[in-house]
Amino acid sequence: MGSDLQAPDTSAASEASTPPQRRSFAARLVGALRLDASVFEEVEHDAGALHQAAAVVLLGGIGRAAETFPDQGLSAAIASVPIAFVMWLAVTAAVAAIGVRILRCTSSFDELLRTLGFAAAPLLLLVVCILPLGIIGTGISLVVHAAAIGALVLAVRQALDVDTLRALMVCVGAVGLGLAVLFVLGVLLLGKPAA
Repeated sequence: MGSDLQAPDTSAASEASTPPQRRSFAARLVGALRLDASVFEEVEHDAGALHQAAAVVLLGGIGRAAETFPDQGLSAAIASVPIAFVMWLAVTAAVAAIGVRILRCTSSFDELLRTLGFAAAPLLLLVVCILPLGIIGTGISLVVHAAAIGALVLAVRQALDVDTLRALMVCVGAVGLGLAVLFVLGVLLLGKPAA
């Protein structure tokens, strides 16, 4: 009987105790652009990545400013950056309310901030829309916004550990609430809705 007993397999335990490989900011940004789920999982668990997530939101806001400038002018372009940060915070709060409070998923606000910040990575590509590209620019804008939606759903899926359909439903509710917050802030601060 004694020979039937085997030593416990500790390889899983040692893998779990090994710190995950940390990619550089540039590698994380490229991974988020590629919609690599492992990047979103990595930043979720890296408490030091909040400043990187904020930088991605800033870059996405700059991309959005470049897209906005040709049609809406300088003031709208400048407003794109703070709007990006307001939406980041509002959507994160809404995902926390829906995903953590209502659906009882496990995630912290900080984890959500980090993953949802990196979801703004595709918006950086909107910088090309400052060029007079006509219908090609419109096509680029549509593809980039679709990628940003995909990144948001992926980030929510990884942060809340839910399936893609549930992540999509959380995102629809969270973006709706985020837009409502943006609308109210626009009315309160500007006397008209923020664009």
